[in-house]
Amino acid sequence: MQATLFQLDNYGPWTTTPDPRPEMRLQTLQSRLYADIAEAVGDHGGYAFYARGDNVVAVTPGMDRQAHEGILDELDDRYPVSVSAGIGPGETPRAALAAATGHLQQAGSAQDPDRQRVLVGETGSVEPLDVAHFDVVDATTHYTDTSDAYTAYQSITRGISAIADPLYDRGALTFFVGGDNAIAVCPPLEKAAYEAALGEAERTGVDLRVGVGTAEMPTGAGIQAKHALEAGRETGERITLESPARTRQ
Repeated sequence: MQATLFQLDNYGPWTTTPDPRPEMRLQTLQSRLYADIAEAVGDHGGYAFYARGDNVVAVTPGMDRQAHEGILDELDDRYPVSVSAGIGPGETPRAALAAATGHLQQAGSAQDPDRQRVLVGETGSVEPLDVAHFDVVDATTHYTDTSDAYTAYQSITRGISAIADPLYDRGALTFFVGGDNAIAVCPPLEKAAYEAALGEAERTGVDLRVGVGTAEMPTGAGIQAKHALEAGRETGERITLESPARTRQ
């Protein structure tokens, strides 16, 4: 599998030089950066996730160095700070991201003024992967229409955080993607792995449902996962598997 870490160069000092910059300007810059990277990665069949604002994590099977160079070129034209990227292969999304991060760290610190727009690492093979799309069961009734907005946000993110650790132990990367939704990019997993993750969310008082798709590209697996999730809403199933790569128990 293959992952890419996009990281702003020397961003910390830039935010305070010559004077501290207004926070909303920084939040806007980070949001636009994520939107541009997500759109570009999506055009190549990958998925990108907002991580700490100055870091964007992407699952990028099939994207070669030329495609990455093109994204960095576009970002250079749009932003006052440069972006570097590390590419890494791995048997799981977790391992691939660790490799991508290691390559970028070896190229220099995130606050090294001499590290500007570097592209390092090596590409990986294209292998089947799972995309698991989670959402909260009847979130509108249980949270949105009955709790204040911050309490609802806390409850939902607490439940989503609970599924991240057991999936991470299986090589997956899980991200909150807004509303009451989370997406995990995983190696092909058995149904029991998703059951265990949902059990951890239940311990926090949050009832989640998941649809899982399997394909060689995240966008393909993601569309399958969305259809599986809709099917689960109709049947009441908490775990719905779409086009599994192998027989699951």
